[in-house]
Amino acid sequence: MRIGLGLPVVTAYPPTTQDWEKGAGIAEIATAARVADALGFHHLTCSEHVAVPDEVAAVRGGVYWDPLATFGYLAAITRQIRFATSVLVLGYHHPLEVAKRYGTLDQVSGGRLVLGVGVGSLQEEFELLGAEFDGRGARADDALAAIRSAFPTGTPSHTGPYYSYGGVTVEPHAVQDRVPVWVGGRSGRALRRAVELGDGFSPFALSPDEVATMLSRVETPEGFDVVLPSGPVDPLGDPDGVRSRLDSLQAAGATIVTASIAATGLDHYTDQLDALHSLARAQGAVFSPAAEGPR
Repeated sequence: MRIGLGLPVVTAYPPTTQDWEKGAGIAEIATAARVADALGFHHLTCSEHVAVPDEVAAVRGGVYWDPLATFGYLAAITRQIRFATSVLVLGYHHPLEVAKRYGTLDQVSGGRLVLGVGVGSLQEEFELLGAEFDGRGARADDALAAIRSAFPTGTPSHTGPYYSYGGVTVEPHAVQDRVPVWVGGRSGRALRRAVELGDGFSPFALSPDEVATMLSRVETPEGFDVVLPSGPVDPLGDPDGVRSRLDSLQAAGATIVTASIAATGLDHYTDQLDALHSLARAQGAVFSPAAEGPR
């Protein structure tokens, strides 16, 4: 099992945002990324919302750093950690837009992109952006197939029920032959989409038992990743609780865990990262070798 991190600061979700994050910015994000990179954590996440209506923001939060801009900056100051969108809403973008912009990020980062995708659920945002909400699942399936075929080539072509194109040049394109794609969601259909069109399943708002039950109903291909969130963990204050949480996630089928760190400030956050690294390694989690140093 590998361990990644939900980046602090980049998402202000009211139930989980900590006080120290509210006044933090790119300097704190960069420090967290550098430390995680040096320790060999697998990935960092950043979510996407473009325009959240005020009444929705009171519940879901209104601060969402743009993943493309955020990861482009972090790629320049790290060496090995991966960058996972969690998630990019497929209905907000044309497939070639995703292939061009995130293919460029894959080039900039030296092949460290993980494209996390979802169909989206915030109808008001779809309407604000002029995107189709009805039928978004089928449209997302076609978009995902189109993106996958476009990533490894500068001359993509695709023929599908919603998107068709050919005779175009899209450069630069992704440096990875196969950019890992994690499909988000919490339904059986999302899991089937992940198995059929992706490389991993990244569910949310499901218990480990619920995930295990869902996985028991499908046959996953070799190398398929199950990416589960840890919820807030406190390695220094409650190491036994963290060990138990990691064990339960691995038993549910997790091959990768995205950890959220409880902290009172940036220094405490980085100390917690170090403690999580030591604790998880002792339980058999796999980390990359130490990076050569900051760029």
